[in-house]
Amino acid sequence: MNKVILMGRLTRDPEVRYSQGENATAVARYTLAVDRRFKRDNDQQTADFISCVAFGRSGEFAEKYFHKGIKIAVTGRIQTGSYTNQEGQKVYTTEVVVEDQEFAESKAVSDANSGGFQPGGYQPAGRPTPSAAVGDGFMNIPDGIDEELPFN
Repeated sequence: MNKVILMGRLTRDPEVRYSQGENATAVARYTLAVDRRFKRDNDQQTADFISCVAFGRSGEFAEKYFHKGIKIAVTGRIQTGSYTNQEGQKVYTTEVVVEDQEFAESKAVSDANSGGFQPGGYQPAGRPTPSAAVGDGFMNIPDGIDEELPFN
């Protein structure tokens, strides 16, 4: 079985091209910086940089919504290949072919990490602002929101 699950941040905006022909298909390429869980002795690198490619609607989605710094989760498969460069040397490639991709954090958190955060963040109209986190790390539910919850 060839299955990969990654979570990381885009190192730059996706590079999107469209295939030739009557049914042009989007091909989005991006690199994910994935944090390493453990640090090895004498190893300064704390993340791996993994090349990903998304085709079709996934490529169009990446072009429209993904940008540098956003945290995403990707599932897919590893694909290896090779080509001969202009100097005649054989170059080996490894990339993840994306089967599914999704946001791994809220828009407010993403904006904060990319420098576009507005004080107060996003709050839907007509909803009370949640109070600050209490000592146990959970946020209090604001007064007056009980009627809006779809469950008890």
